[in-house]
Amino acid sequence: MPAATRERALEAAVELLGAEGVRALSHARVDERAGLPPGSTSNWFRTRRALLGGVVDWMAERERADFDPAAMPAITGLDGLIEGLCAMAELQTGPFATRTRARYALFLELAGDPELGEPLRRQRREFERWTERIVIAVGIADPVPATRALMALADGLLLHRLTVDPALDMRPAIERAVRALAES
Repeated sequence: MPAATRERALEAAVELLGAEGVRALSHARVDERAGLPPGSTSNWFRTRRALLGGVVDWMAERERADFDPAAMPAITGLDGLIEGLCAMAELQTGPFATRTRARYALFLELAGDPELGEPLRRQRREFERWTERIVIAVGIADPVPATRALMALADGLLLHRLTVDPALDMRPAIERAVRALAES
C-alpha cells in the first residue's frame, strides 16, 4: 500500500474521530470513508491500538507543520499576542475544527493510556513552551501561570465554540485575559 494510501487512511480516521468520536473509529469505517478497498487500513495498522497510535502521531506531525513557530510572525506586544491567539482560535474552530474535535476526543480516550497519549501531551507541552516564550517577550509577569491560564481559557473557548456556540466571538475574552495578566 503506497504512502499516499496510508495518508488517506489517517485523514479519514481523523475525520471520523472529529465527526463521530472515538467509538466510530474502526478499520472498516476508515477504509470506507477514505474510499479504500476493505482491509487497506489494517495493512498499515494491524490493531485498533496501532491505528489510534498512528492517528495521534499523524495529528502531531500536521500540527507541527501548520503551527511551526519559525514560520509564525514575531509577536512583540500585547496587541500582537491578542491577535495571534484570536487567529489561532479561528483556525482551530474553522479550517481545523475536525482535527480539533478529534484531538479533544483522543485526549479524553487516551487519558489513562500513558503510552498512546504521550505524543498528544508532548505536542501540548511544546505549544506551552512556545506560548510561554511569547508571554515572556510581551512582558507579562509570572509567565508559567499566565501561559497556563491563557491556554486553559483557549481550550474552554474552543470547546464552547465547537460544541455550544459556533458564533461565539472569542476576542473579548481573549483580550480581557491578556490585558488582565499584563496588569498583574
